[in-house]
Amino acid sequence: MSNEEIKKIPLEEEMQRSYLDYAMSVIVARALPDVRDGLKPVHRRILFAMKDNGWDHTKPHRKSARITGEVMAKYHPHGNAAIYDAMARMAQDFSLRTTLIDGQGNFGSVDGDPPAAERYTEARLEKVTQELLLDIDKNTVAFTENYDNSLMEPTVLPARFPNILANGAGGIAVGMATNIPPHNLGELLDACEALLGNPELTIRDLMQIVKGPDFPTGGTIIGTRGIYDAFSTGKGSITLRAKTEIETGKGDKESIIITEIPYQINKARLVERIAEMVRDKEIEGISEIRDESDRHGMRVVIEVKRDANAQILLNHLYKFTQMQVNFSSNVLALVKGKPQALSLKDCLVHFIDFRRDVIVRRTRFFLEKARARAHLLIGFVMALTNLDKVIEMIKRAKDKKEALVELMSHKFDVDQITPYLEVLHEPMENAHHLTERQAVAILELRLHRLTAMEQKDIKDELMQVTEDIRDYIDILSSKQRVDNIMIDEWKYIKDTYPSPRKTLIEQDEAEFNVIDLIPKEDMVVTVSLSGYVKRVPTSTYRAQARGGKGKKGMSMKEDDIISDIFIANTHSQLLFFSSFGKVYRLPVYQLPQGNPQSKGRALVNLLPLQSTEKISAILELSEENKDMSLAFVTSKGSVRRNSIQAFEYIPSSGKRAILLEDGEKLVSVKECRDEQDIFLVTRKGMYVRFNATKVRIFQSRSSTGVRGIKVGADDEVVSVEILDSFNLDVDERAAYFKQARGQEDEGGLFADRHLEPLRFKELEEKEQMILTITSNGYGKRSSSFEYRTTHRGGVGSKAILLSAKNGELVGAASVKLHEEIILITDTGRLIRTSIDEIRIVGRRTQGVIVLRMAKGEKVVGFTKVSIDEDADSEEVESSEE
Repeated sequence: MSNEEIKKIPLEEEMQRSYLDYAMSVIVARALPDVRDGLKPVHRRILFAMKDNGWDHTKPHRKSARITGEVMAKYHPHGNAAIYDAMARMAQDFSLRTTLIDGQGNFGSVDGDPPAAERYTEARLEKVTQELLLDIDKNTVAFTENYDNSLMEPTVLPARFPNILANGAGGIAVGMATNIPPHNLGELLDACEALLGNPELTIRDLMQIVKGPDFPTGGTIIGTRGIYDAFSTGKGSITLRAKTEIETGKGDKESIIITEIPYQINKARLVERIAEMVRDKEIEGISEIRDESDRHGMRVVIEVKRDANAQILLNHLYKFTQMQVNFSSNVLALVKGKPQALSLKDCLVHFIDFRRDVIVRRTRFFLEKARARAHLLIGFVMALTNLDKVIEMIKRAKDKKEALVELMSHKFDVDQITPYLEVLHEPMENAHHLTERQAVAILELRLHRLTAMEQKDIKDELMQVTEDIRDYIDILSSKQRVDNIMIDEWKYIKDTYPSPRKTLIEQDEAEFNVIDLIPKEDMVVTVSLSGYVKRVPTSTYRAQARGGKGKKGMSMKEDDIISDIFIANTHSQLLFFSSFGKVYRLPVYQLPQGNPQSKGRALVNLLPLQSTEKISAILELSEENKDMSLAFVTSKGSVRRNSIQAFEYIPSSGKRAILLEDGEKLVSVKECRDEQDIFLVTRKGMYVRFNATKVRIFQSRSSTGVRGIKVGADDEVVSVEILDSFNLDVDERAAYFKQARGQEDEGGLFADRHLEPLRFKELEEKEQMILTITSNGYGKRSSSFEYRTTHRGGVGSKAILLSAKNGELVGAASVKLHEEIILITDTGRLIRTSIDEIRIVGRRTQGVIVLRMAKGEKVVGFTKVSIDEDADSEEVESSEE
């Protein structure tokens, strides 16, 4: 090749051209269906090949291998596996709403089983498929050459129903995809008829007829918003739920029965997933799962434990399994060879226009055939009218050619055929002579047709054909006639192939919120140092007298201790603040429920924590806290306040909450108001109390805050409490203590002071009790009036007198008489005792024994519990030594 013959093309230009050609080939020839017949090329070729070979519903089934071979050899030059997969799907009643292939053998199942090999299965066309192929031989659609130009194949099938919506479609092209849900055939045809009567119908009007998608596997669609979006724009998320019922068996034991599952969901995988969640305790309350499905229908039995609520459990299954899914509708199809997003009305209008064109083309085909037949019949009538002369000319001719010339050159009388000539629109001057076609037909006429009876039949047939021609011409000249023909066809299809709706639609259902079905219940939430969490009903722990030995709590693994314990309601949301300064959100009911001895579940399985990230603080968000701020307190005594709105929206991956220095950890996060005080206590027993307004509201979540208390090198903040502010001088405080508890003031200086009843009542209501607990099991209650307010940032004052006897301070909390506390030790031992069992003493005292400790055992945490109304009837165990 010479240099002159080499054409230089930029690489970018060639790559762009080649890629666009490839993309359009995939879009048009493989992935997207045609809006007119709703088929991709491979499906269209399969159906046409089976029709062409006569393998319809009236004939025996044929080997699938033979069918795929025919399609591959004649029309679809791709692998037989791709052809067989497409054919098998058209035979699956769980994939197509209106199956097009009548399969015999194993064509797969809803459990995800693949079809048997093509050599083992057989198939033929379904009866309804003839409605897609009918009149294909009557010039109703265009044909094109096949891949090797040896045969002709249709570019579209003359479908008599909107298959694109009846069966839906799915496909992934280059840069685009389609996912069209199936619909009810009868509803679609009713909508087409309604559109013919009123083309101005809106989507809302059409939704009165087409209720929504109708999936072959049934199920229930929740709400109509997604349906409206899909019908109006082509795109919408449709919530689809399994169809279930709750049965009550012997002993009032309940079972959840699944009879239908969402479209395209693998039943076996669904059952397996539920079993996995039960095994991993992600869902509790299920005792057994059985799949009792057979050829009569689907039946999956989920047996519910006696102490579980079947309805709550069912909604858990909806929320956390594929018993409820979102079907993303994306109606994208080829319109005149170009991909286009379509609404429900668009699809129906395109189909109606297509059917109108098919009927017109079919009528023209019939008209041409009728005119051709009438032309021959007129020749027969002319010959029979002059029968003797025709016979004489034929006898006189020496051969067929000469007889043909004689017949064509003779001038015949046209009086009897004049009315027919007007229908055929043939010139009168040419009607006296036979055409070549007429002359040849006369020469080939059999002698028995010359009888009187046959002559009458010919004339009657000519009259009938003439009437047919007039009717065809009338159809072509009247749009209403064409529309009436369509309506008659649709009525025939609805009557012949009735198909009741399978998928139910629950109209206007509010968005499902599982928390509405979760019983409100207080839970003891415990978190271990290694990151295990669980929730246990507070009723599990029975009240004990002070000094009791307690009961065995969480089963701890070696070197693991309890790091946090608190009470939270199942309806509450928990904010998890981590050692990395991030915050995560999780509802209490999603925590694993256990018993006092269970270990719980690792937080890394519930939250997206990194390998070295630990939870430093957990906050229960109350239902009405919009006017509050969050106070962050670190181990080094830093304090920062943020608006609670800053943590209202937390993504599943979490977000930054606070910036921590090296070696610093988050002690606690509390809700507080401006009129409240922030109370900090250190491990060495020092405290500081200051008004919340001393710390401004920070806008940033990336700051360390300001100094709340100055801690020593070997000390750290261990507890934070939010207290109500009070205005009380020293002598009034002493008088209050004397009247309230007979307590003498310091030095007896104000022994004669007496408070007025109203003032005393006011102080009594404002007084809070501060409970302090030490590591050796000692505790005490002291009045909040003893903890005076100081300046923020100082070293503080003594909150408790510490010694080797009572150990270091574990924490402090504001408590009430109608509360109890639960203490936890580093060995996992728990004890629950009433607050009134703990003596009220002064601030600078050691306290009393709350929990007798074993050798080497230490208290690591405690929490307070509200006493139930029926607490008086609770059994109280006394284990005091």
